[in-house]
Amino acid sequence: MNGAEYIVNFLEKKGVDLVFGYPGGAVLFLYDVLDRSSKIKHILTRHEQGAIHAADGYARATGKTGVCFATSGPGATNLVTGLANAYLDSVPILALTGQVGVDSIGRDSFQEADIVGITMPIIKHSYLVKKIEHLPEVLEEAWQVAKEGRPGPVLIDIPKNLFSEEFAFSEVFTITRKHKVPMKNGLAKQLGKIKEVLKKAQKPLVLVGGGVVSSGAWEELEQFTRFTRIPVVTSLMAKGVLPERPDGSLGMVGMHGRPVANLALSNCDVLIAIGTRFSDRVTGNPQHFLTDTCIIHVDIDPAELFKNVHIDIPVVSDAKKFLHMLLETLQEEKSSFAIESWLQQITDWTKEYPLNFISSDLLKPQEVIMEVAKQAEAQQPIVVTDVGQHQMFVAQYYSILGRRGFITSGGLGTMGFGLPAAIGAALGRPGETVVLFVGDGGFQMTVQELAVMVQYQLPVKVFMLNNSCLGMVRQWQELFYEGHYAQSVFNEGPDFVKLVEAYGIKALQIRKPEETKTIVSEALQHSGPVVVECLVDPQENVLPIIPPGGKPSEMLGRWHGEAHISRIS
Repeated sequence: MNGAEYIVNFLEKKGVDLVFGYPGGAVLFLYDVLDRSSKIKHILTRHEQGAIHAADGYARATGKTGVCFATSGPGATNLVTGLANAYLDSVPILALTGQVGVDSIGRDSFQEADIVGITMPIIKHSYLVKKIEHLPEVLEEAWQVAKEGRPGPVLIDIPKNLFSEEFAFSEVFTITRKHKVPMKNGLAKQLGKIKEVLKKAQKPLVLVGGGVVSSGAWEELEQFTRFTRIPVVTSLMAKGVLPERPDGSLGMVGMHGRPVANLALSNCDVLIAIGTRFSDRVTGNPQHFLTDTCIIHVDIDPAELFKNVHIDIPVVSDAKKFLHMLLETLQEEKSSFAIESWLQQITDWTKEYPLNFISSDLLKPQEVIMEVAKQAEAQQPIVVTDVGQHQMFVAQYYSILGRRGFITSGGLGTMGFGLPAAIGAALGRPGETVVLFVGDGGFQMTVQELAVMVQYQLPVKVFMLNNSCLGMVRQWQELFYEGHYAQSVFNEGPDFVKLVEAYGIKALQIRKPEETKTIVSEALQHSGPVVVECLVDPQENVLPIIPPGGKPSEMLGRWHGEAHISRIS
């Protein structure tokens, strides 16, 4: 058996049903074997960036490990942004890249790049295989590393001569390396402390991050909140773990979070933070973040504890295990929490500071998002966003109902992520509707992937919110740079309807608010892919906003429907 055959057989045994990629000279033998002898479906994206983002979207939508292939040199380096994106959002991906032959490494050979060295700071682990006999152990270990503990992307760089080299591979391979996860401050040791703190809490709050999604802890979280009645807020990455309603989640916290969520975060006396890394978009200035609050931080990655904010009770644990064991402990002791006044305060904040925007003759992005959410509610589609203003509007105004139903680029904020990620999600969950919200800037970064969407007739409904600018950049320039719009406005652009139709995809356009209901309905009822260009108000801003370095309670917004922007009081 040669190296390529072993790789394909390995992926088949791991249950891989499809891979994303783009061929090139260093991986031609691998592609030849894959195409001739495997049932694994290969999705030919139109750029390696599309392949890695599609594998990312597939992994998030399915909970499986995404797999992608790329050739050496520029093929491998085109994966870099997607690898960094997956790393920051803890998404399991196995990337296999071709490399020049073993004897040519280090000689500045044609299409040679040290992809292991390039990606080392932005990846969970990487390997360069130089001997065919090392391939089985590396593949097995890489697969485990990508998925176990805190998930993340792993890259294996394979010289092209190893794909064709023959070797007597063992039928049964057992990995020899043993990995021990450090459990300092582990769950069993800390449960007693947490229980005592909660007994005294008058204003407890749970902050949920993407780790709860990674661990699949939806039921445990729902059972915990039902029993304790402790309110829940989420990071952007955890949107959708609970429905955003009074008995579910208060919504997203942070720079553009919901007012009630940020106020609850600012005023809690005990915070249980689960599977979140306390990013700067949540904390503002970390030195001033909840200095009088007892913070319980639960994370499977010990490196995240104490990294960004002060912690009173650190816990190294999987989110699912933590919630199960804590709930079990509280139920055994029949614990109860006298937090009626706290719950009433939250209800009052919800009424006093609702999300709002001012309607006009111009189409507002919030109107499009709310109409799509209303009409698509019964379908419970997978909602994907690109990055920018529309991303925050979706986080604010679209209530996610289905599990693994929200996919976005959180940590890296990668424009161009949305379209290929939506394709990956649609391929990962066949037959389910995918709704993508994207700006005109991000859409143009990976627009070539429309070819994949039409090739497989994927039921992706794209709503492109076109404001003819880099909306979030323009907003910051307006608010913090005295309206100096330096290189953030698109003075020229394509006819998007013609561009979409050139790919053979149905294209629609919304120009006025009164057209929204009808055109959204037409788009959602269309069986195949469709792109709706929404010509939205270019001056609309995402509010509320916490100024850089501000506290969660220091929000600027339009309160009580008033037109002027003021600080919350």
